[in-house]
Amino acid sequence: MRHLVLYALASALITAPAAARELKVGQPAPPIELTLVDGSKTTLAEHRGEVVLLNFWATWCVPCRAELPLLDGYYRHTRQHALSVFAVATDGSAPLHQLKPLFAAMAIPAVRRIKGIDAEMPAVPTNYIIDRAGVVRYAKAAALDLDDLNRELIPLLNEPAPKG
Repeated sequence: MRHLVLYALASALITAPAAARELKVGQPAPPIELTLVDGSKTTLAEHRGEVVLLNFWATWCVPCRAELPLLDGYYRHTRQHALSVFAVATDGSAPLHQLKPLFAAMAIPAVRRIKGIDAEMPAVPTNYIIDRAGVVRYAKAAALDLDDLNRELIPLLNEPAPKG
């Protein structure tokens, strides 16, 4: 019996950090640090009070490459309402020298490294939307279209920023 209790405790300690690093709808997002292609860093905490869209994509993914201009255009038209969009290149997607020219004309920043969650997605594109209070409100492995963006983002952009 004692070994069973020790095994259960050890299992919980091993799996707890992984579970805390996941983005789950209805749960607060874990602390996340983003390293952009220009080398600058930002954290999710720095964007508290904003609606954040994390778009995980790959250069070899045709739907991903079609989705990026839509996300960029949407961001350009709604950023004044405290929307942040980050395009997170999945590991092995492309070397840095290929990412920079791809995003040179875009307003959304490209992320080359993410800490705090597992950047390996089961499918790309995968999108997460985090509300102004830091709670994950949307998670889906599929490209977003304009109707999806309006349906998911407009209600969140209309919510007031949390106090404090």
